[in-house]
Amino acid sequence: MPFGNIGIGGLVLILIIALIIFGPSKLPELGRAFGRTLSEFKGATRGLMSGDQEDDKQDKDAAQPQAMSNK
Repeated sequence: MPFGNIGIGGLVLILIIALIIFGPSKLPELGRAFGRTLSEFKGATRGLMSGDQEDDKQDKDAAQPQAMSNK
Protein backbone atom coordinates (compact mmCIF):
# COMPACT_ATOMS: atom_id res chain seq x y z
CA MET A 1 0.00 0.00 0.00
CA PRO A 2 1.88 3.10 -1.19
CA PHE A 3 1.78 6.18 1.02
CA GLY A 4 2.41 8.60 -1.84
CA ASN A 5 -1.21 8.52 -2.96
CA ILE A 6 -2.82 10.32 -0.03
CA GLY A 7 -5.68 12.44 -1.28
CA ILE A 8 -7.51 15.43 0.15
CA GLY A 9 -9.71 13.18 2.27
CA GLY A 10 -6.69 11.46 3.80
CA LEU A 11 -5.05 14.78 4.63
CA VAL A 12 -8.24 16.05 6.27
CA LEU A 13 -8.47 12.85 8.32
CA ILE A 14 -4.83 13.19 9.45
CA LEU A 15 -5.44 16.83 10.39
CA ILE A 16 -8.54 15.93 12.43
CA ILE A 17 -6.69 13.15 14.27
CA ALA A 18 -3.75 15.50 15.00
CA LEU A 19 -6.19 18.13 16.25
CA ILE A 20 -7.81 15.61 18.59
CA ILE A 21 -4.50 14.26 19.89
CA PHE A 22 -2.53 17.51 20.31
CA GLY A 23 -5.27 20.11 20.66
CA PRO A 24 -5.64 23.44 18.88
CA SER A 25 -2.98 25.24 20.93
CA LYS A 26 -0.14 22.81 20.12
CA LEU A 27 -0.94 22.37 16.41
CA PRO A 28 0.72 25.62 15.20
CA GLU A 29 3.87 24.76 17.17
CA LEU A 30 3.99 21.33 15.60
CA GLY A 31 3.52 22.84 12.14
CA ARG A 32 6.39 25.28 12.66
CA ALA A 33 8.65 22.53 13.99
CA PHE A 34 7.80 20.30 11.04
CA GLY A 35 8.48 23.17 8.62
CA ARG A 36 11.87 23.91 10.20
CA THR A 37 12.81 20.23 10.11
CA LEU A 38 11.82 19.96 6.46
CA SER A 39 13.77 23.12 5.64
CA GLU A 40 16.91 21.80 7.37
CA PHE A 41 16.55 18.48 5.57
CA LYS A 42 16.27 20.22 2.20
CA GLY A 43 19.32 22.36 2.98
CA ALA A 44 21.37 19.33 3.98
CA THR A 45 20.28 17.48 0.86
CA ARG A 46 21.25 20.42 -1.34
CA GLY A 47 24.59 20.62 0.46
CA LEU A 48 25.26 16.95 -0.19
CA MET A 49 24.26 17.25 -3.84
CA SER A 50 26.41 20.33 -4.43
CA GLY A 51 29.28 18.63 -2.61
CA ASP A 52 28.98 15.64 -4.94
CA GLN A 53 28.98 17.94 -7.95
CA GLU A 54 32.04 19.80 -6.66
CA ASP A 55 33.83 16.49 -6.07
CA ASP A 56 33.02 15.37 -9.62
CA LYS A 57 34.31 18.68 -10.99
CA GLN A 58 37.52 18.40 -8.97
CA ASP A 59 38.01 14.82 -10.18
CA LYS A 60 37.60 15.93 -13.81
CA ASP A 61 39.97 18.88 -13.31
CA ALA A 62 42.57 16.59 -11.74
CA ALA A 63 42.23 14.04 -14.57
CA GLN A 64 42.71 16.57 -17.40
CA PRO A 65 46.37 17.46 -16.68
CA GLN A 66 47.21 13.76 -16.43
CA ALA A 67 45.57 13.09 -19.77
CA MET A 68 47.51 15.95 -21.37
CA SER A 69 50.83 14.75 -19.91
CA ASN A 70 50.26 11.26 -21.33
CA LYS A 71 50.23 12.62 -24.94
